[in-house]
Amino acid sequence: MALRRPFSLAVDPAEELPLYLQLARGIADAIRAGRLRAGDALPGSRTMARSLGVNRNTVLSAYEELAAEGWVVGRRASGTFVAEDLPSPLRSRRAQAATAATVGFALASPIEHDTFPRHPPGVFVLTRGTPDPRLLPTIELARAYRRVLQKDGRRLLVYGDHRGHPGLRLGLAEMLSSARGLTVTADDLLVTRGSQNALDLIARALVTPGDVVAVEALGHPVVRAAFRLAGARLRSVPVDPHGACVGDLERLAGNHRIRAFVVTPHHQFPTTAVMPAARRMQLLHVAAQHRIAVIEDDYDHEFHYEGRPVLPLASADSAGVVIYVGTLSKVLAPGLRLGYVAAPRPFVDRIASIRAVTDIQGDLVMEAAVAELFASGELVRHVGRMRRIYRSRRDALVAAVRRELGNTVQVEAPPGGTAVWARVGSDGEPIDIDGWARRGEQHRVIFRSARAYAFDGAEVNHLRLGFTLHDEDELATAVRRMAAALPAR
Repeated sequence: MALRRPFSLAVDPAEELPLYLQLARGIADAIRAGRLRAGDALPGSRTMARSLGVNRNTVLSAYEELAAEGWVVGRRASGTFVAEDLPSPLRSRRAQAATAATVGFALASPIEHDTFPRHPPGVFVLTRGTPDPRLLPTIELARAYRRVLQKDGRRLLVYGDHRGHPGLRLGLAEMLSSARGLTVTADDLLVTRGSQNALDLIARALVTPGDVVAVEALGHPVVRAAFRLAGARLRSVPVDPHGACVGDLERLAGNHRIRAFVVTPHHQFPTTAVMPAARRMQLLHVAAQHRIAVIEDDYDHEFHYEGRPVLPLASADSAGVVIYVGTLSKVLAPGLRLGYVAAPRPFVDRIASIRAVTDIQGDLVMEAAVAELFASGELVRHVGRMRRIYRSRRDALVAAVRRELGNTVQVEAPPGGTAVWARVGSDGEPIDIDGWARRGEQHRVIFRSARAYAFDGAEVNHLRLGFTLHDEDELATAVRRMAAALPAR
């Protein structure tokens, strides 16, 4: 069979790869790309040598290499041909480039998740309650990191305890016992790569595909995603100004076997509501009666500005039903990825065994460095500074919203947390919040409708506006941009 179409090859004597291998790889690439097909004849060795300006022996060596790899076959008195038993070329290079995102295998169903895109400088982001990295005690953390690496580097840079660095677990246990009322030791704790990693491990340990897991009707999409990934069937529990409606959970438990309930009782996410004591006691009673695992996501306990923080559900758990999830990422920086789980010891052992398979361990050097910040008292001092700063930023945001958006947005200062929950609309006139948010991007301010938090995706006439990422002047500018983006009425 004659050569179907011309093809070009080039070799470079300046390259380290021998010329014959350059030629062999070029021909193999042409076969893979479909420029040479099964049965096509290759040019004779003399012709190929003249066209490339190389010695004929170089071409013969290349053909021998290709024959040894199965790309070509030599026929006496006929020449060298592309092997007949090669699979058909998948597509041309142009087609390959055009369909590079095509997957040749089945994927599981997509899941909802939150994204954290990078925005250019000068764009204010109000969608997050993440800490301001400018406030991180970088000097103290760097010194601690260097000290532990110099002192214990050989031990920290090999495999360690799946539950996390013992010094950090000890510091966390002492903090949880003294400040949050939990009766725990270091052995009742597992350090994770952030609270989301904690929720993923918990979901894997608790859920068998098809199990029912209850979540708050307004909540974080990635929390729902973690349990859907584990195969859970989710059911929603309504939220009112006092947090999750425990009576609805009890009625749901009467109709379904509820495996777990994920709840944010301290500062309900996203509404910031604080669950009162009576409802907390009711939740623990319902959970014990129906053997429901209560996953308490206490994501921002440190940031309570009016009086003392309410103690966690876990502090009053006598039935062993609460799995407590906390994070240091909100205290330090989200990129450090430090969270933890406190739970009955058999459950901690279970998630540790899962962690051994999925992640092995966390960043032991960073965990040891943060343990030093615990031991020195620097972490407690840092939290105190952050609390004062964030309270000031909360007040600045509330004042700016009332000043610039008072006819459109109603807001009250929450007693704690990292964001405000603002009602949109007045005088019975609806506001297209999604359209407003799109115009806001053009004005270099990022916010979004609370629809993203709704279990059913329904429209919610509220905004959640984070205040921790920007200082007071930046927040004032951001709200002015929101006002400028309002549609004409």
